[in-house]
Formats: sequence, structure tokens, C-alpha cells
Amino acid sequence: MEYRPTVPPAVPHDASDEMLMVRYQRGDRHAFAELVRRHHRRVYNFALLQLRSERAAEDAAEDAFRALVQNAARFKHEARFSTWLYRIVHEVCLKALASGQAGRVEPSAEPTDALLLETEESGVGRHSAPGLERAKGASVIAASVIAALDELPNDQRAVLLLKEVAQLPLRDIAEVTDTTEHAVRTRLRYALDRLQRVLSGFEEYARALR
Repeated sequence: MEYRPTVPPAVPHDASDEMLMVRYQRGDRHAFAELVRRHHRRVYNFALLQLRSERAAEDAAEDAFRALVQNAARFKHEARFSTWLYRIVHEVCLKALASGQAGRVEPSAEPTDALLLETEESGVGRHSAPGLERAKGASVIAASVIAALDELPNDQRAVLLLKEVAQLPLRDIAEVTDTTEHAVRTRLRYALDRLQRVLSGFEEYARALR
């Protein structure tokens, strides 16, 4: 009898994250690879803007996906995968900040080019007017955003990044951060007010934040 190797079924491109997670629970490693492909960039962006260190962000992303693998059996198909994932990512970042592993940058230090790029490409930049990121002063604006983010309390920065980078709805942010939607709205308002004040010199950008 001719040997024919078993070919795993292709992962549907339109499969939901939740469906992929269930497939992974059943042993489909290709489903997990697709989840990593879909979410790694945003997870890294979130960690980088939280931890201000490329190395720490890489470690955080790796730790988060490792924790996802270790806890895969606990995922329930009715749960939202993105909420479950960012709860893990958020906890990893909190541990890094608490342990001093994050590479907090001194206020006088210049942000790295990579960090500027992540700020421009992440959801934080979606408040800006079309094409503004490509304007001559984009790097100056990005640096101001980074400085403003760095001055925010951890809880305010977290909810802002969960909304703008992870693109989670408020109810999911409340679940990730173990708080209420009211508290999330309050922290988000304070964070955006801070950004508006810092960016008041960039009239067009600040107007887009309102």
C-alpha cells in the first residue's frame, strides 16, 4: 500500500480567532501559527509603548504567547479571544514594570527610531488627520506622543493602549484591567486630556483628538 502522509487541513482565512483557538485545542498547530501571525504585531506594539524597550517588548510578546499555549485548555469557545489574549499581555507587562525589567527611558533621552515608528503605526496615531503621519513633522509629533504616554500613570496608559493599539471595546478593557467601564472611561478621558495638552502646539493633531 502506498504511503500517503497526512496533510493537515488548511486554516480558513475567514476563520474567527475563537474558531482558531478551538482548533488549536484539538491539536491544530497551524491554527496557533495563524493566531500569532494575526496578533503578534499589535501585542508587540502594546508592550513596546508600555515598556519603552524593544528587548523588553520582544520578551513580553514571547512570554504572552507562551502563556497562551500553557493555558490553552482553559479557553472557552464563547469567550472573546482578543480579550483573553490581552489580559495575558497586560499581566506580563505589569510584572515587567513592577520588577524593573522594563527599559524606562529618562525624560531627556531621545526615543529610538523603532519606538517612533511603532507610535506612528499603532492605534495611537489614528487620531491624527489623514496623511499627517507622513508629514515632515511626524517624528516630532510621535516623540511628543511618546513623552506624553511616558508621563501617564500606568493605569491610564494601559487603558489608552488597550483601546487604541489593541482596539478593544470598553467592556473588554474593563475585564482585562479588572475594573468597571466607568473607571475605564474616566482613565481614558484623563489620558486623552493629557495628550491634548502636550500636543496643543500641533493644532491640527490636537483638533483631531477632540
